[in-house]
Amino acid sequence: MAIKKNKKDLTVKLPSNSPVVPVKAIQVESKKKTKGELIIAKSVYAGNNRRRLLIKTFNFGWRDQREGLMENLALLLTAGMDLLGALEAIRPDRGFWRLNFLIRILQEDIESGFAFWQALERTKIFRAQDISLIKIGEQTGKLDETLKMLVLQQQKERDFSSKVKSAMAYPAFVLSVTFAVGLGIAWFILPRLATVFASLSIELPLITQILINFGKFLGTYGNTVVPAIIVAFVVLFYLLFFFPGTKIIGQFLSLHTPAVGKLIKQSEVARFGYVLGTLLSSGMPVLEALKSLSQSTELRSYRKFYRYLEKNLEEGASLKDCFLSYRTVSGLFPKSLQQLLIAGEQSGSLSNALIKIGEMYEDKIEITTKNLAIILEPLLLFIVWLGVLAVAVAVILPIYSLVGSLNN
Repeated sequence: MAIKKNKKDLTVKLPSNSPVVPVKAIQVESKKKTKGELIIAKSVYAGNNRRRLLIKTFNFGWRDQREGLMENLALLLTAGMDLLGALEAIRPDRGFWRLNFLIRILQEDIESGFAFWQALERTKIFRAQDISLIKIGEQTGKLDETLKMLVLQQQKERDFSSKVKSAMAYPAFVLSVTFAVGLGIAWFILPRLATVFASLSIELPLITQILINFGKFLGTYGNTVVPAIIVAFVVLFYLLFFFPGTKIIGQFLSLHTPAVGKLIKQSEVARFGYVLGTLLSSGMPVLEALKSLSQSTELRSYRKFYRYLEKNLEEGASLKDCFLSYRTVSGLFPKSLQQLLIAGEQSGSLSNALIKIGEMYEDKIEITTKNLAIILEPLLLFIVWLGVLAVAVAVILPIYSLVGSLNN
């Protein structure tokens, strides 16, 4: 490798089969017009590497930045601005250092000769389905339309997720407050009641004895037990719904919970229709679209089915064959939905059928969300009533026994 230095630049002659790809390089021709002579701006190279390392170090919490970047790019490109100019217009001057660094490395990679989708892929923070969609948009010369389609897809996914979360927020809040109040009563009030009842020379009912023993236990070990219960509850919640190795258990419980499971399934079906329909309508091959869909879904049962579809369609099977041969497909997709997809495949309008399914299930989600609160509210009140009744009975029964003994 030949190296030639000057004041600002470093000229490096690389062999044609060299695996090294500089961050920012301009290929020039020598007198002999040999290939592989590259000029590397050392300051830019070092700065880009530092920013890329920083983004990899803090590779979390990028969802808002990703979606905001795509929304602004779609708007500016539709207005006629070129890609580099749009990125420069979006890049903030102050604050938002993460977004600033992200846009800088995208600009420098594009100026180096990388395609936009390649620059996004090199950051390691964009989803595979988004990169595939943008790649198709660049190759067909319709990047602005593709970005608008991507923004619409992101909005739909965000709406589905927020509807499920908002539907679950009310019952979660009520149960959390009930748990906190019950724990407070057990920790602070029951030990005092235990002292009062222990001084009475009467035979206590079983439920009162259990309550008193629990109160004595918390009065003695409450400073250790109560924090341990709270920590155990938080750890259990994390293991069930967030830890990759065990969250399948939480997904199973959620999918088989009345009303809640129905809402989650409708949300995933609507997402399936919108995402897959959008990818197919943009020109993406069905196998690549299914692969992107399976990589982006959180529910393991649906991910497994998407991979099954991808494998069997690659071998030449039809959607009808896949639905008939998959044992648990009826628990994932209703029969009417399967018939609609089969008809769409046979008529050559599968993408339109998928988008129609997304719209149809979006309306169903709206109805289910409203009905969920109506269904869960009496159930939650019944649970709270049971707790209050148990404490009331445990306290009132000894009082009646005491009054009866005094009368005798």
